[in-house]
Amino acid sequence: MAAGTVWLVLRYAAPLRLVQAPNARSSHLRPTPAGGGIGIVLGSIVGALPLLGALPSFAAPILLAALALALLGLCDDVRPLPPIFRLLLQFAIVGAAVAWLYPGPGAIAPGFAILAIVGWVAWLNLFNFMDGIDGLAGSEALFLVLAPPVLACLGRPEIAASPLAAICFVIAAAVLGFLVFNWQPARIFMGDVGSMFLGWTTGAVLLAALLAGWLSPWQAAILPACFLTDGGLTLLRRAMRREPVWVAHRRHAYQQLSRRFGSHRSVVLGVIAIDLIWLLPLAMVLPALPAMWQPGLVALAYLPLIAFAFLAGAGRPEHA
Repeated sequence: MAAGTVWLVLRYAAPLRLVQAPNARSSHLRPTPAGGGIGIVLGSIVGALPLLGALPSFAAPILLAALALALLGLCDDVRPLPPIFRLLLQFAIVGAAVAWLYPGPGAIAPGFAILAIVGWVAWLNLFNFMDGIDGLAGSEALFLVLAPPVLACLGRPEIAASPLAAICFVIAAAVLGFLVFNWQPARIFMGDVGSMFLGWTTGAVLLAALLAGWLSPWQAAILPACFLTDGGLTLLRRAMRREPVWVAHRRHAYQQLSRRFGSHRSVVLGVIAIDLIWLLPLAMVLPALPAMWQPGLVALAYLPLIAFAFLAGAGRPEHA
């Protein structure tokens, strides 16, 4: 279903006002249809509906927030919204979902709730910032929704048949249907409708995996290290230069490398290799270590990536 929807959006992108012209953040040189994320959203939601009855109660707010954020992203694709207005709406949607997830007086400390809301909104926008070259955001989303059930199944194979694992597989199938059209050279982009939806759902999968006991917090911190490192370091270096961090740019390490190599595919394959050869094995071995060593393993996961992103030019002006 996802691939069919993407094909329809690709065919009717112009009348739907979903053609994206190159801009200050773009790594592309010609107008390209966007909104391919509609296929990811529909494929994921339709595939998940038969499973909702078997899922915990927190599935309802997760699903409604995913739809609301996808709709917000679609509006932004059709007619760009002011950054502050979009940010306020994101906080409203995420805040409502977190309040629904933890109902009742005293069920959650206010400080933790605020931290959860801010962190989730930050991840939404970081995921959107990292959607700048062909195949990158889709490939990372595949890793983030499949790694938790894979890690959980290593010790408990029966988890593969659980409703939560089925949801992960449904989202992965929808993303694959989109990636067929988005691999270099991309025929269509996912747009904000896709990046907001995947930013929310990848965060939700990690949260659900924590609540289900599939992952420890340290494992959950390791898995998104590629995006957190590049996005975080780029944001930090731009903020230190007192640049408006909300303005579009092409200074992420992945963008610098794609220009240097003249290839999106090479960079994406490199990120996939880091995920599968470095981060996933570290997450696998972490539970076998004494508790006092586990934070050190997380640091080990991040330090080489931080050094590499810095050397690759994350946050550095293009002319430097």
